[in-house]
Amino acid sequence: MSELIAEKNRILWHFDQQTLVIEPWGENSLRVRATCRPELNDSLWALLPADVQPKAEISRSAETLTLRNGNITASVNIKGQLAFYNSRGELILEEFWRQRSTVGIGATEKSQDKYISALKMDAREFKAIPGGKHQLTVRFESRADEKIYGMGQYQQNCLDLKGCTLELAQRNSQASVPFMLSSLGYGMLWNNPAIGEATFGKNITRWEAQVTEQMDYWITAGDTPAEIMHQYGRATGTAPQMPEYATGFWQCKLRYRTQQEVLEVAREYKRRNLPVSVIVIDFFHWPNQGTWCFDPVDWPDPKAMVAELKSLGIETMVSVWPTVDSRTENYKEMKSKGYLVNTDRGVSVNLDFLGNCTFFDATHPGARQFVWEKVKQNYYDLGIRTFWLDEAEPEYRAYDFDNYRYHLGPVLEVGNIYPQKFAQGFYEGLQQEGEHEIVNLVRCAWAGSQRYGVLAWSGDIHSSFHALRNQIVAGLNMGLAGIPWWTTDIGGFQGGNVNDPIFQELLIRWFQWGVFCPVMRLHGYREPQIQPPEPWRDGIAQCNSGAPNEVWSYGEENYTLMKNGLFLREKLRPYISHVMQEAHEKGDPVMRTMFYQYPAQAESWQVEDQYMLGADILVAPVLYAGQREREVWLPAGETWVALNGERYEGGRAIRVAAPMSEIPVFVREGADPAARAIL
Repeated sequence: MSELIAEKNRILWHFDQQTLVIEPWGENSLRVRATCRPELNDSLWALLPADVQPKAEISRSAETLTLRNGNITASVNIKGQLAFYNSRGELILEEFWRQRSTVGIGATEKSQDKYISALKMDAREFKAIPGGKHQLTVRFESRADEKIYGMGQYQQNCLDLKGCTLELAQRNSQASVPFMLSSLGYGMLWNNPAIGEATFGKNITRWEAQVTEQMDYWITAGDTPAEIMHQYGRATGTAPQMPEYATGFWQCKLRYRTQQEVLEVAREYKRRNLPVSVIVIDFFHWPNQGTWCFDPVDWPDPKAMVAELKSLGIETMVSVWPTVDSRTENYKEMKSKGYLVNTDRGVSVNLDFLGNCTFFDATHPGARQFVWEKVKQNYYDLGIRTFWLDEAEPEYRAYDFDNYRYHLGPVLEVGNIYPQKFAQGFYEGLQQEGEHEIVNLVRCAWAGSQRYGVLAWSGDIHSSFHALRNQIVAGLNMGLAGIPWWTTDIGGFQGGNVNDPIFQELLIRWFQWGVFCPVMRLHGYREPQIQPPEPWRDGIAQCNSGAPNEVWSYGEENYTLMKNGLFLREKLRPYISHVMQEAHEKGDPVMRTMFYQYPAQAESWQVEDQYMLGADILVAPVLYAGQREREVWLPAGETWVALNGERYEGGRAIRVAAPMSEIPVFVREGADPAARAIL
C-alpha cells in the first residue's frame, strides 16, 4: 500500500522504492522531485535557495492530496499520479499514465477511459543502470493546441517548439537551457544537468536523462508570459546590471595577431570618428593553450596597449579557452591536482587542435580558482576587466559524452552544467576584486548562467541567410529561457569572402539587424585567409587569420551603410540600457517575441520573423537575399512610427519597403523618450 502524507509544508508520496515530494519554491511555484534512492539529493543545480517559503495550503480528499501555492495547485492521488492547475482551477499539465487500473487525476468521467490501457507505462520511469544510478524518463500528456518556447539555442527555424525533439546537450552553436514557457500559462525548468532529450510531441511530452539520481523540476503558473518569466527570474536569478560600455559597438575578428594590429584598428576607428566600445582579442594571442597570458613576442607591452585603448574610450576583451596543452607547465600541475577533465577510456586528450589538449574541469572549485589566479595575474592586473570564455560547452573532439568525467560526476550525469560553472569562476573572481558590473562573452549557457554575467552568443555559425534566419529564433528562445544577454557574429562566423557581393549583402542585412540586438558585435573568420608568417614557431604563429573585418573593409558603399548603423546604435544606447535594467530587475528578455508584449492578441502567437526590442521598438529584419520589401504585423491598440516618420495604425499587417539602406523598424507612439530618440 502506498503512503500519501502531508508533511509540514509539502506533500510526500511513497511506494516501494520510489519517493515523490512536492513543495513550494517561490511565489506561485513548486519544486517536484522523485527518486528511487534512500534520500533525495538536495543539490540546487540551477535554482537559488528558497530561503523564505510561502505557506502552502494542503487539503485532503478520500484518495488525493492537493497543495496550493498562490496561482498553482498540485494534486497527487494514492497511486502517485500528479496534475497541476492554475488559479482558475484549469488543468495546465498532467502526467502521462497508461495502466490497466489507472484513472488519471486530471480526468473527467467522460475522458477517463484514455488512461486505462494495457501499455503498462508509468509517467516516471526509473530504469536501473550499473553503479546505482538510473536512466530517467518522465512523461506528460500533450495538448495539440499548446505552443512551447524557450529551451535555449538550437540551430533550427522553429520558434514554437511544439513537435520538436531537442537534445539536452551542449555543443558548439547549441546551448541547452531547459526552461520551457507554455501558451497554457505555465513555465517548467528541467532542473537536471544530465545529457538527455526533450520531446514536445503532439501525442506526448517526454523528458529523458541518461544518468541521474532523481527527477527534479520546477514549475510555475502565471496569467502572462511576463509574469511567468519574472517568477523564473526570482527562482534562478537575473542578469546583473549591464555595464554602460557594453551597449555600444564591439569590434572583433579572427584574429588580431599582434599588439600593433589592435592599436592600429582602434586608432583608425578614432581617426574616422566612429563609435566603438569594445575591441576583442581572439584566441592564440598566448604562447600556447593553457598558459593564459600574452605571447611577449607579438604583445611586448600589453599593459600599455590596454591603457591606450582605455584612453580612447575602448574596453579590451581577451579570449580565454578552457584547453590545456600537455606540453605546458600548467598541465603538469593541474593534472597532479585533479583539475583536468578525465576520460574513462583511452588517453586523456579532449581536443587535438594545434596540440594535445585537455579541458580544465570547471565543475571543480579548485580548478576554477587556479585558472582565475592565472587570469588575474596575466590579464586583470594589466587592466583587463572582461573576458571571452570560448569553447565553453566544452567542444570535444568527439562528443562521446559517455567517455568523460567531471569532478561533479560523469558527463552523462552532470555535463550540461559545465558552461555555467565556467562563467561562475570568472564572475566570482571579478567580484573578489571588487568589480560589480560584470559581463563576459560565453559560447554556451545553461539554466542559471544569466546570474553570472553571461553574454551568450550563437557560436561558429555559417555565413548565410539560412543561418541568419535561425539566429532570430535562437535569440528569442534564449530570452524565453532566461538568458537575456545574447548576440551573434554579425555576418556569421565562417564562409564569408570580403570581396563577394553576395556575402556583402548578407553582411549589411546582418549588421542592420545587429544594431537592434542586445549586444552589437562584428566578428567572423573572413576569407581569403591570411597564412601565418612564421609557421615554425610554436603556438600563436601556427594559426591562420581571417581577412580584415572592420567596417571600412568592404568598400565605400558598404562602409557608408555600416557607418549609419553605428550612429543609429549610439542613439539607441540609452534605450538599450533601460531595457537591460528591466532584464536585471525582473528577468524580462531584451529581444521579446510579439506575444510576450501582446499576449492577448491571437496574431502575436503566429508571427515568428519579427520581434520587440523592449516594450517600444518593433524590429522586422530582412532575412532573404534580394529582398527589398516585407510584410510586418503591427499590434492593435497602438500607433506605430517608422524610422522615416510615417505613421501606421496597428491591428493589421502592412507591406513596407526594405531598401539596402535600412530594415523595417517601428517605434510605438507614446514610447519612452529614449526609444523615440532614433526617429
